Amino acid sequence: MAVSCVTKVELTVSCENLLDTDVGSKSDPLCVLLMNTSGNQWFEVDRTERVKNCLSPKFAKKFVVDYYFEVVQKLRFGLYDIDNKTIDLSDDDFLGEFECSLGQIVSSSKLTRPLVLKNKKPAGKGTITISAEEIKDNRVVNFEAEARKLDNKVECYDYDSDGSHDLIGSFETNMKRLQEASRSTPAEFECINSKKKQKKKNYKNSGVVSVKVCQITKEYTFLDYIMGGCQINFTVGIDFTGSNGDPKSPDSLHYISPQGVNEYLSAIWSVGLVVQDYDSDKMFPAFGFGAQIPPTWQVSHEFPLNFNPTNPFCAGVEGVVEAYRMCLPQVKLYGPTNFAPIINHMARFAQQALQQNTASQYYVLLIITDGVITDMDQTRGAIVAASRLPMSIIIVGVGKADFTDMEILDGDDGQLRSIKGEPAVRDIVQFVPFRKFQNSPKEELAKCVLAEVPGQVVTFFNMMKLLPPKSNTPVDSPNGPTQN
Repeated sequence: MAVSCVTKVELTVSCENLLDTDVGSKSDPLCVLLMNTSGNQWFEVDRTERVKNCLSPKFAKKFVVDYYFEVVQKLRFGLYDIDNKTIDLSDDDFLGEFECSLGQIVSSSKLTRPLVLKNKKPAGKGTITISAEEIKDNRVVNFEAEARKLDNKVECYDYDSDGSHDLIGSFETNMKRLQEASRSTPAEFECINSKKKQKKKNYKNSGVVSVKVCQITKEYTFLDYIMGGCQINFTVGIDFTGSNGDPKSPDSLHYISPQGVNEYLSAIWSVGLVVQDYDSDKMFPAFGFGAQIPPTWQVSHEFPLNFNPTNPFCAGVEGVVEAYRMCLPQVKLYGPTNFAPIINHMARFAQQALQQNTASQYYVLLIITDGVITDMDQTRGAIVAASRLPMSIIIVGVGKADFTDMEILDGDDGQLRSIKGEPAVRDIVQFVPFRKFQNSPKEELAKCVLAEVPGQVVTFFNMMKLLPPKSNTPVDSPNGPTQN
């Protein structure tokens, strides 16, 4: 059983050279933080204290906000010169404001930007600096992640891949007892199943747990990696097979409406706007598969949308969208629907990143498709191999096709295996049908498909014992704090 813990981030605000709007004294600045997670609905999070007669304040009060990787959390920091005791800020002098996302702050740890007026013009002078720090709840957990300390009950289960684990038994212990254990004098505990003990007269135990080594380790969180310099690299793969229909026909999944949208574009915008905050250069490779491409009109399952094999990168999400629009009328939709080539393409880059021996790069591949996979066996093999690399795969199914195969790749109902029986070492695929979110706010799709990515990042880097690039603490430091 996993525990879902909200990650809290502490934001510290300081400013320099603010406007002086007072006569005879300096401004008395206060900072107010507003947040927006959907549309144009801004709400106030909190305010700092008022600092008297100061144009370069370092506010003592910190903003504490809940952080979600899968949501674009827009922030607006507003600075006001406070000259009265009313709560309403409309009667106070406006000094400037700054907008960004929480993702931008945590991925850089600190942002310094010039303030602007509400009409988006420079405020004339003044800069604001926001620094972030994760609020950590240091704790030791038992095997079931239910207790905050090992001064508690430890439960042992017989593992089943479908999640229906059987309780073997339990025992009670504490950290002092465990740390005294050694190979020569192990700490031993009888594993007792209370139900069996009640039913069986001669029941003694369900086995003995022998602890020979107890080592306290530091387990890094997602924000440890992001704030430590890890980059999330975003790549898009788009299905150009014939089953999508003629892009010129309104019935086609590639038909771009007069409003400039279709399901492919909606998926790109939804996921891309979240992930882009974690990539410093915001240059995203974008590929298509299943189309005949010029000039030879051979079918390709891995062609760059900009037709530049040596530089398939697009500038930001806008660049991916533009490349898709330009590519669409230049190719002939064909088939079959093969995923393996584009997964293997990204895997090559992830393999190279692994050679750096630090948690500096992680890859997220977004595949948008309309139908049944043709190369299922090869795709399963590619995913199993990729599970050993720093990458995750998001599959969004558009249209009304049968997506049963996608559910198999997702692995939520059991461990994915290659055709040779080799198991995936971790779950790296998340599949969702777009139709499930057709009538939902656009943010809901990203929340669903990206929710598992932070856990996948942490699982991989902890499994490989890789440190955040800016960290000096060994993963297996015997003196470091244990953290979930």
